[in-house]
Amino acid sequence: MADVAEKETFSFQTEVGQLLEIVAGSLYSNREVFLRELVSNASDACDKLRYAALTDASLSPSDDLVITLELDAKSKTLSISDNGIGMNHADLLETLGTIAKSGTGAFIEALKAEEKDHVGLIGQFGVGFYSAFMVASKVDVVTRKAGEVEAWLWSSDGKGAFSIEPADRASCGTTITLHLKKDAEEFADEVRVRHIIKTYSEHISFPVKLSGETLNAAEALWLRPSKEITEEQYTAFYRDSSHAFDAPWHVMHNRVEGTLNHTSLLFVPSQRPFDLFEPERRIHVKLYVNRVFISDTTKDLIPAYLRFLRGVVDSQDLSLNVSREMLQSDPQLTKIKTSITKKVLSELEKKANKAPDEYSAFWGNFGAVLKEGLVEDVALRDRILEICRFATTDAADLSSLSDYVERMKEGQDAIFYIAGDDAAKLAQSPHLEGFKAKGVEVLLLADHVDEFWLQHITEFDGKPFKSITRGAADLDEIKTEDKPEENKTDEADLSELIAAIKLELGEAVKDVRPSKRLTDSPVCLIADDGDMDVNLERLLKRHGQLEHGALRVLELNPSHAIISNLAERARSKDANADTLLQDAAHLLLDQACIVEGEAPVDAAAFARRLGSVMSRAFTS
Repeated sequence: MADVAEKETFSFQTEVGQLLEIVAGSLYSNREVFLRELVSNASDACDKLRYAALTDASLSPSDDLVITLELDAKSKTLSISDNGIGMNHADLLETLGTIAKSGTGAFIEALKAEEKDHVGLIGQFGVGFYSAFMVASKVDVVTRKAGEVEAWLWSSDGKGAFSIEPADRASCGTTITLHLKKDAEEFADEVRVRHIIKTYSEHISFPVKLSGETLNAAEALWLRPSKEITEEQYTAFYRDSSHAFDAPWHVMHNRVEGTLNHTSLLFVPSQRPFDLFEPERRIHVKLYVNRVFISDTTKDLIPAYLRFLRGVVDSQDLSLNVSREMLQSDPQLTKIKTSITKKVLSELEKKANKAPDEYSAFWGNFGAVLKEGLVEDVALRDRILEICRFATTDAADLSSLSDYVERMKEGQDAIFYIAGDDAAKLAQSPHLEGFKAKGVEVLLLADHVDEFWLQHITEFDGKPFKSITRGAADLDEIKTEDKPEENKTDEADLSELIAAIKLELGEAVKDVRPSKRLTDSPVCLIADDGDMDVNLERLLKRHGQLEHGALRVLELNPSHAIISNLAERARSKDANADTLLQDAAHLLLDQACIVEGEAPVDAAAFARRLGSVMSRAFTS
């Protein structure tokens, strides 16, 4: 919109307005981090210009790329300037008028729910620019995009609207001026600002200057020997480069020399990033070639199942052709990706073995993502499976598959699992009753990806995976040290009841049979051998990939009082005309559905039958 000649006023996106209301109306003990966010944004702008100039010589900066701070104690303003890529009218609308790709409504809900550390959430959701309103009553942004002649002034008091109008700027870049609130005038003090830059922005790769003096080291930290870098310096670099507020859970600094030289400085966050499960599955590791920033979204640099990683990779051997399309298929880059992936998996394996409690915290944040590699990375599938951890019915802590196999009972020939949406709810499933009675451990798989990797991996250490919600549960061969079980009602005793229930339910179920998996509950539903597992079918229906599933098998517990009483009733002469028995057949099916978290087959009929049975119980 280069022809715009007058001042325009716009309303913020709804989510931004809510965000600014929360930010501007709150006080934070560590609100100084706003300066780190703005300096980091300026550094990104310089990186982008340096990259753009590689393919368009006309964009080459005439001066060294630099970030400049200016303070005015009298007018109580703080300005952050850069001579980077700059923005045009459309960029201002897109970048400073919305929360671009940052979770929007979900982010606002998280902010409202958080009572103390809103700042941490701001960084976690990648909306650092808006943190300026923690300290500023008004923010002015004067900017000019590289290669364009028009400059623009964006201005807002953070109260619901912003304006854009033409401005003057001699060269490309951006200047952000904060008109400080009365209780934030400390940020116009030179000593205070110097301390903040030293604390948060020491390793910005461009000079940060104040009064002509460079305040930071302005070096590529990843190129220094790891033994010379302190934990504090690593943390500062992680927070700065990732716009994060947590400390890294693990740091991996590695230099590979040989046929393909590259250096990587990678961090595993201690908090789950907001966009971890977004469909784009974006990579947030920056690629450099000889310290020249190339991209922070290179898909072939890090596999999608390691997208929780943050940091940088710098190679001296990649071709600096700066065509991102060509780079994506560069065989050299593929080799770097393989090397880095193996190193990361090796580091995670070490942590899993040496610090299982710490690894459990990592797994809680990122395990569901890492398991995507079981589907996508055939070459490294076995290595990934070794570092996977699972909740089980027996182990108090997360368990590896190797440990599970070691605990298997004599006569147990399969790794049993049950899959669903919630591990705590799965642990209460009636399908587990017979396994618990036998002391047989069952994996509780509660991540959506579980059903899909199980389609690719059918066994571990020679033991097949077997769902306890599909097929018969033959536990007779499994030996235990428990007391012999008391004789249960003979299966033949249920023949008349099974016949009556089949007749009544008709095609509502695939079959009705006695159960060997139930000990406390009267009924459960299972998928028959050869049919799709119950949870996989549920997931596919939820995502519109399956319209009609297979009929289920209704299993009856022969030792349960309800079933034995109904069996006795079914043996009477009037069983075929017994309305109570007919109602009971439907109620048992509905009960089995409800236990699985599904609605009754017919809610109105369920309520009617339940009322009828209760009336008979109270009047008998």
